[in-house]
Amino acid sequence: MSAEAYLARAQAALQQVHDTQLDAIVQAGEAMVEAIVSDHTLYSFGASHSFMLTEEMVYRTGGLMLINPIYPHGMSLFVRPMTATSRLERVLGLGAALLESVPTQAGDVLVLASTSGRNAVVIDMAIAAREKGLTVIGITALAYTQGVSSRHPSGKKLADLCDILIDNCAPYGDAAVQVPGFAQPVGPLSSLTGIAIVNALVAEIVAKLAARGVQPPVFMSANLDAGDAYNARLLAENAHRIHYMG
Repeated sequence: MSAEAYLARAQAALQQVHDTQLDAIVQAGEAMVEAIVSDHTLYSFGASHSFMLTEEMVYRTGGLMLINPIYPHGMSLFVRPMTATSRLERVLGLGAALLESVPTQAGDVLVLASTSGRNAVVIDMAIAAREKGLTVIGITALAYTQGVSSRHPSGKKLADLCDILIDNCAPYGDAAVQVPGFAQPVGPLSSLTGIAIVNALVAEIVAKLAARGVQPPVFMSANLDAGDAYNARLLAENAHRIHYMG
């Protein structure tokens, strides 16, 4: 059954992330903890479906309050026609311009997600972020990005521009299941493994902060009776480095 085949590939990919990327996730967590305790700011960006990783980390029950989204203007599923998202993520200079839209400073951390890692928007953002002194954590698919050329004049891809690189272990082309009698593979894996990676990263950060005696600002469900008051208090305490509530 093709459904069973996809679930088996998904389990295998998650196991591969565990077996090969745990050290990188821990390293990324350490970098983000150092930024937090130094009162710096955390950011996250991805274009099109890669923005799902940012959405998973922002304003989310059990999620860290300190992740600030950089919005992929024109590169989200709200755009019509949808094909515009693919054109815009190839526009030179757009990534640097989007980074300028948020108040970054040296010592901040940027999580950048792109499964192919080849398009200009993430490459320009990574270059600009490193020039500004940010730590860049990249989430990409090595099997994919190593099989394609860069669409940036530098010839670089996201994997070449990260301080810390995490492989989401998605296959070349992302889709993972071959259906008998149909040529195009189906069932992408990058969203599944990417979301697992960012949630593992948040869990690591919270554990490290708690071990240092620092209260991690984590969202409680607003549907719990105490949730609204709890969240309001922590949001107020950290308002100087939370930029998405205004």
